[in-house]
Amino acid sequence: MVSAKLHSSTKSARRDLEPLSLRLDPDRIVADGYDGAVLSIQTPAPGKPEISISGSRGARIEKISGSEGNWTARIRAGIVSGPVSIRVTLPRATAASAQLELTLDVRDSIEDGTPDFLRLQDDHDQQAFRRWFTYLAEAQYYQSPAARPPEIIDCAALIRYAYREALAAHDGTWGASARLPLVPAFDSSAKYQYPFTPLGPALFRTKPGSFRVADLGDGTFLQFADAHSLWRYNSHAVSRDLSRALPGDLLFFRQRSGREPFHSMIYLGASQIQPDGRRYVLYHTGPGGDDPGDIKRLTIEELLQFPQPEWRPLASNPAFLGVARWNILRKGSA
Repeated sequence: MVSAKLHSSTKSARRDLEPLSLRLDPDRIVADGYDGAVLSIQTPAPGKPEISISGSRGARIEKISGSEGNWTARIRAGIVSGPVSIRVTLPRATAASAQLELTLDVRDSIEDGTPDFLRLQDDHDQQAFRRWFTYLAEAQYYQSPAARPPEIIDCAALIRYAYREALAAHDGTWGASARLPLVPAFDSSAKYQYPFTPLGPALFRTKPGSFRVADLGDGTFLQFADAHSLWRYNSHAVSRDLSRALPGDLLFFRQRSGREPFHSMIYLGASQIQPDGRRYVLYHTGPGGDDPGDIKRLTIEELLQFPQPEWRPLASNPAFLGVARWNILRKGSA
């Protein structure tokens, strides 16, 4: 008898709940990391509504504002396409849902092989990427070889590691797995939550040509790319004048001797770990014989006076291919 009374009371309480009213505008946006929709919420009961998103790798709640009875939520697209369900709840009100569809942006507006959905169109995102990329690379210089990620075995591997991790969401979970002595309080690039991209973790282009939809699944993009592929397919030439370099740019060399002719360095600019007013480059020497190689950090002055002239970043040096900049830092068309 007691349970029957409780059941009857629950049914009565549910009948007393008033519904939430939702309006989503628009209900279809582009999965480019920047497009957005506005969810308008009318609430019959006091209090701030709770909003949750399923398939949250495709979109996220950026801002909730309003007052009693009328609320607005800004929904920002990620770069993963597909349907997203938005659910709104409030005590003493019936929950309501809205459906948002994200469509894949398959343009390559610059036709450099990099799809626009990978490009960082926002200045803040670009700056966040540069700061994380250079910090993560330089942090490995201060780590003992045993403490470094085991993948870092040569110059290209160091660059791939720093690039990939610079595009992650640098939250507590990431920080716990990063194996860094110190995790800085830098903003992350808002567009990315690596490895949740239309390409998964395979961010590096390895074949010539502009981007085509078929590239999503035919092996054009891989998690691995050597120095030649980083130079040829994932970055673009800036200058053979080192003074044009910005933090996070790359220096490429092609040497006639050695097993691997292409080599790369990271232009750090000023150190973020030990600032001293000097500008630096960073690189991994790569293995040689029984020597696994190591990470070196040189000032620009030291590199310009390097004992072997073929490693000096001078326009007069035919082995110096120049300063290159990541394709994701080319904004393309909005």
